[in-house]
Amino acid sequence: MNVFWYMCAPDGAYPWQPEGSRKVDYGYYKQLAQAYDHLGYTGALFATGAHDVWVLASALLSHTERLRFLVAIHPGLVAPTLLAKMAATFQEFSRDRLLINVVSGDAKMLGAYGMMLPHDERYDMADEYLQLWHRLFAGESVTHKGKYFSTEGAKLALPVSETIAPPPLWFGGSSDKAIDVAAKHVDTYLSWGETPEQIGGKIEAVKVRAAHYERELKYGIRLYVIVRDTDEQAWAAAADLYSRMDDAAIAANQRFVARSDSVGQQRMTAMHGGLKPSNLRDLEVAPNLWAGIGLVRPGPGTAVVGSPDTVLRTLEAYQREGVETFILSGMPLLEEAYRFGEKVLPRLDVQRDIAPARNFTWSTLFDRDLSTVKSA
Repeated sequence: MNVFWYMCAPDGAYPWQPEGSRKVDYGYYKQLAQAYDHLGYTGALFATGAHDVWVLASALLSHTERLRFLVAIHPGLVAPTLLAKMAATFQEFSRDRLLINVVSGDAKMLGAYGMMLPHDERYDMADEYLQLWHRLFAGESVTHKGKYFSTEGAKLALPVSETIAPPPLWFGGSSDKAIDVAAKHVDTYLSWGETPEQIGGKIEAVKVRAAHYERELKYGIRLYVIVRDTDEQAWAAAADLYSRMDDAAIAANQRFVARSDSVGQQRMTAMHGGLKPSNLRDLEVAPNLWAGIGLVRPGPGTAVVGSPDTVLRTLEAYQREGVETFILSGMPLLEEAYRFGEKVLPRLDVQRDIAPARNFTWSTLFDRDLSTVKSA
C-alpha cells in the first residue's frame, strides 16, 4: 500500500481560527518534507493553495531522499507542452519521484485564473489535454489542432521515451464526466473521504468504465486521521476540535463550499449538511469515521478516529473495497505526521521508493585529482 501525508497551508491546531493557525513558510515546509521522508511515508500531496506547488516541490526536492511528490495541476492553466516539459525536468532531477494529480477544480476557483468553462466542458478540455500529454511523453512530435489546444511540432527535448519515465497520473472526480476521463487516461483514481461502503460502490463503477477502454486503474482515498493511544483519547481529541468550531467559522466555510460546482464537494457536504449537532458522535457516518471536519474545512471532511488498532481496522476496511493508497493528514500536520508515523505506519506494508544509485564510472574517478578520489 501507499501512504502519503498532506503538504499544504493553512495549518495549525485549529487552522480555521486566527488564534489556532500556524505560520507556514519555507522553513516549516522543509520540516514537513524531512519529517515525512524520515518517518517512511511513500510521499506527500502538494495540493493547490497559497503557494505555487511546482515552486514549492522543486524547492523541497533536495531536502528529501525517497519521498515521492504528488503535485497538483489544473488542465488548461498551463499549456500541455509546457507542463510536460516541467514534469520531465522534475523527473530527471528527482530520479522519477514525480506523480501528477490532475485536478479539474471548480468554477469559482478556476475563474480567478481566467478559466470560465462550465463543469462538463472542463472535463472535455481535460480529455484533449491529457491526450496531448500522453503523446508528448511517448516521444512523439505532435501537431494538433483541436477545440481547446493547438500545437505545431511540439516535442520534448529530454529523452522521455528512453531514460525519463512518464510521471503517473492521478485523478479525482465524482461526476460521470470525471469518471470517464479518469477511466481513459489516469493510473490512480482518487476519492475524497467517503465511507468504505460508498467508495466500494464508486470503485466498481470506475472499474466498469475503465474496462470499456480496456484499462485497469489503482484506487486511493484522501482522509484526515485522529489517532491516540486509546479510542477514548482519540474521541476526546476530536471533541477538542469540535469545541473550536464556532458558528462564524462553520457559516464561512459552508458559504464557500455552497458556491462550488464540484460533485465531490457536494458528496462531502451531504455527510453533515452544514449543521453542527450537539453531540459530535451524531456525525459518525460509519464506524470510526467522523464527518465533523467538513463543517470548517473544504474538500475531504472526514477523519478516521481511534486507537492504532482501530485506525488499522478502518484502513483495512477500505483496503477490502479496493483502496491501495491513503492520503492522510491531521492538525497540525507536523505533530500528527509523527503521531501516525510512529503509532501506525510501522505496522503497515508501505511502499517506499529506493532512490537509484547515481551513475559512476572508473574513468570519472580517474579524471579527478587524488584528494577528490579519497573523499569519494
